Amino acid sequence: MDTVRETARELRAEAAAANERRLLVLHGDRALCYDGAETAVDAFGSDRRVASISAHPVVGEYVETERTGTLLGTTYDCIVLDCHDTCRPNTVGRATGAVDGGGLLVVLLPRPSEWLRAGGRFEKSLAAPPWSISDVRTRFKRRFLETLRTHRGIAIVDVDAGRRTKHGRTDPPPCRPPGRGSFETAHVFPEAVYEACLSADQRAAVSDCERLYEPGTAVVLEADRGRGKSSAAGLAAAALAADGSTVVVTAPSYRNAAELFERAAELLETLGVLSEDGRDGRETPFLRAFDAEIRFESPAEAVESSADVLFVDEAAALPVRRLEELLSVAPATCLSTTVRGYEGAGRGFDVRFRDALEAARDVTERVLSEPIRYAAADPIEVWLFNALLLDATPPPGQLLEGTSSTEATYERLDRDDLADNEALLREVFGLLVSAHYRTQPDDLARLLDAPNVALRALTVDGYPVSVAMLAAEGGLDEGTRRLAYEGDRIRGNLIPDLLTSQLRDPEAGIPTGLRVVRIATHRDARSGGFGSRLLADVEAEYSSPDSGDDRFGDVDYLGVSYGVTPQLLSFWTANGYRTVHLSGTRNEASGERSAVMLRPVSEAGRELADRHVEWFRRRLPDVLSGALRSLDPDVVRGALASIDGGTPPELSDFEWRIVASAADGPGRYDTAPGPFRLLAFRALVDGAVSDPDHERLLVRKVLQETPWAAAADALGYDSERECKRALGDVYGPLVDRYGSELAREETDRFRDG
Repeated sequence: MDTVRETARELRAEAAAANERRLLVLHGDRALCYDGAETAVDAFGSDRRVASISAHPVVGEYVETERTGTLLGTTYDCIVLDCHDTCRPNTVGRATGAVDGGGLLVVLLPRPSEWLRAGGRFEKSLAAPPWSISDVRTRFKRRFLETLRTHRGIAIVDVDAGRRTKHGRTDPPPCRPPGRGSFETAHVFPEAVYEACLSADQRAAVSDCERLYEPGTAVVLEADRGRGKSSAAGLAAAALAADGSTVVVTAPSYRNAAELFERAAELLETLGVLSEDGRDGRETPFLRAFDAEIRFESPAEAVESSADVLFVDEAAALPVRRLEELLSVAPATCLSTTVRGYEGAGRGFDVRFRDALEAARDVTERVLSEPIRYAAADPIEVWLFNALLLDATPPPGQLLEGTSSTEATYERLDRDDLADNEALLREVFGLLVSAHYRTQPDDLARLLDAPNVALRALTVDGYPVSVAMLAAEGGLDEGTRRLAYEGDRIRGNLIPDLLTSQLRDPEAGIPTGLRVVRIATHRDARSGGFGSRLLADVEAEYSSPDSGDDRFGDVDYLGVSYGVTPQLLSFWTANGYRTVHLSGTRNEASGERSAVMLRPVSEAGRELADRHVEWFRRRLPDVLSGALRSLDPDVVRGALASIDGGTPPELSDFEWRIVASAADGPGRYDTAPGPFRLLAFRALVDGAVSDPDHERLLVRKVLQETPWAAAADALGYDSERECKRALGDVYGPLVDRYGSELAREETDRFRDG
């Protein structure tokens, strides 16, 4: 291990001198790699903070490969990443992001030739039945190895041969201390707060946080890892607490907010106001500044709390719905978030939450670009951004000016060609990242290697304008379908799994479907019909006898599952997709409920869609008054509008008298809500109510069975009486449209009177 020891010492000396990071790759026999990791850590310095990410403890603090989310907001001098059992892109990003300036990332790999042949747990997750792990390709791994070979600051040692194949030295210039920059703006926080800042960016961010004295404000601090956003938030929180404000801090876990509390404690001590440090061993860590405090609460606890100011650290790692709920905690809020997706958190904050935040608050944004934890020229950051395409962007918008969807060319993107065309790969992945909140580094490997994935695009002059990532599902054998029906999950078969296990359809896995996993259109071409054109071209390709993809065979239906909003539901309905399911629980990433919609392209697909639309129609009235009682009425309206068919409601004479008299006479809804519910449901499916506010009233009061007072308040009526009168007005035309002869006679009696 002399070569490993010497290499680690050289890398450490260079990293420390330049305040940069270095990467050491050890490849070969697992046991030798583990010995090499211990040797490297020992050579790096026994007093360093070390962690290993592996399926087995290696050296230092042990972090399981499935729990790397705990690394958010933390820093280490050395991290060992064991890739013998699995290598997830999300994990690579999180591990690298947690290494501090002057630190070392040690990556353990099998022999490259063996690694390319073998499949780990991540590759297994890409093999959706009926495919197996042997069908998973190695484009991402080959690309990953190539970046390790070609990027600066990365040393490679073959532990089997005891030979170094790449030294990794860059001979950098000596470290320059971070520039604090000039800062002459008048400020409210004490001067000591700004003296504690380590860069001009940080000073500007802290200055922005002075706005948090004003109710109705929000400050958003955005940065890549290592820019000091959490530290800036900690300094601002301490300044506010020192001035008497009660501050609540929340994050996915306290560990994620530890840096914020560390800087806050240092500043409170400097200001001489730290009266109690309650961080060690406390269920609710806090810092007290005499009568004020900074306390940590989990997101679930924080939404039930109140404060003068709320700080949300690692905001992008929280569901969008939770972020929206947190806005009610305090009159002013500071949110710090990572700009790029190597946290593996997706972009729900930017894509889904931004509009809600700007509608509710006066927002000040600050992007911190100057690194603090390591130098600006850090070669490992350059490597990471390239390896995981964290800096991928769509093509420039000016290239698309004046184009229309009719001019675009429909293209089947061959993934071998895409892997060899770096510029196109960056543009395609950049589109997916910029337009979809759930896109993350794992999706790069899925896009390149999953056997059930296909890519289609609309291009203009060779530049991608709209991209669809498609996944084949279904076509399952009897044994797999039986296991799913008995409760086992069908990996990579989201829609057949749902229809089989939850909705109890034992034959749902027989037809072959094509699920639209992602569809993304360039922001400068949205509302131009590109997404709809792309979906139409996909359908035309796969519904023809000569399908464009031999891997999938005949396709019976197109499907989609997504975090439902009224706007998205309208888009999919306009493109002929019909709702078959609305989830009773919320999506972890978006905080929204998921919708599943189908569009058949064969007779088998039509039979599947028809029976599940009918089943959805029959069960929806029950779940709307139960699990979906809080669902947005506009989502309910859209879902019902997408399920045509069914028969008019059959009411007894007694029921028609109740409904008719409530519409035009002395009858009351509360006497027998059942027939009102049947009629409301049918009317919404048929689009028989022309006023959207009246549709919302039918959903909120009748279908979701909201109490009168709550319904009146939610829908903006001045009183319960006004709400009741409006409901009667809605039912008059419905009796005219659907009512029996007796019902019309009943209404005529009151109208004539």
